[in-house]
Amino acid sequence: MNEQRVGLVYGFAAYGMWGLFPLFWPLLEPAGAMEILAHRMVWSLVVVTVILLVLRRWAWIAELVRQPRKLGLVALAATVVSVNWGMYIWGVNSGHVVETSLGYFINPLVTIGLGVLVLHERLRPAQWVAVGIGALAVVVLAIGYGRLPWIALTLAFSFGAYGLVKKQINMGGLESLAAETSVQFLPALAFLVVLGARGDSTFTHHGPDHAALLAACGLVTAIPLICFGMSATRLPLSTIGLMQYLAPVFQFLIGVLHFHEEMPAERWAGFLLVWSALVLLTWDALRAARGFRTRVPRSPTEVGAPSPAEDVAR
Repeated sequence: MNEQRVGLVYGFAAYGMWGLFPLFWPLLEPAGAMEILAHRMVWSLVVVTVILLVLRRWAWIAELVRQPRKLGLVALAATVVSVNWGMYIWGVNSGHVVETSLGYFINPLVTIGLGVLVLHERLRPAQWVAVGIGALAVVVLAIGYGRLPWIALTLAFSFGAYGLVKKQINMGGLESLAAETSVQFLPALAFLVVLGARGDSTFTHHGPDHAALLAACGLVTAIPLICFGMSATRLPLSTIGLMQYLAPVFQFLIGVLHFHEEMPAERWAGFLLVWSALVLLTWDALRAARGFRTRVPRSPTEVGAPSPAEDVAR
């Protein structure tokens, strides 16, 4: 099997696991979203620490602690991704799987908007049209829901902000997860201790199977990220960009077909607008990538190394 096929296998595994998350979080009930989130933080650090011990990858820690600005960005990333993780878990376990999928569908549009507002990037005409269609979709969905789709918007903006901060940090996936969960660890552990002291913890009161599932949150977080890293080093960014839509597609299908969530006409209209914007965005990105390749000199000494794919953590 060649490297590209191996990359595709790892990519499908990563996005497939992320897409199946709506089937995992309900298994952790009767634990509430905050307890699940705290266990995810604690056990993720345990798992990633074991992996780094096995790989003997510790040199980055000394470098990180010497950079206060970078440490501050890691803390900010940990805070923003905590909001994203917590909202996603709560949304799934509260019967809003379809709306959580919408958050990750519109995330690329939000990321582009943040690039314009924060980084003052210039958009191509097709990108402006895609963002406009996305904004119209939110209006249509707000009419359909009778409210703003705030779960989706919180997920999209928190993950967009997370990606923005991660660009400034520029760390590998495992190292980044270790640094962020190190920031999350003590508050999460303190929350679990207080929860246990009040007798509200489900970890020790619902049998070993339930405790094992809560502890498995660490593996559930780390394994897709490792697969994504293995994929990103073997595949072009354009392929990774297309594969990222697999996760929300799976989430949407699970919400409609497994949990039988309602999809009235207004909601279908909103989703169709979002999907149209993503098709336009993808077409424009592929066209721009082809144009870039035709302009890049073909001499091995002139062509630089490909950019690393943006880390994903859901």
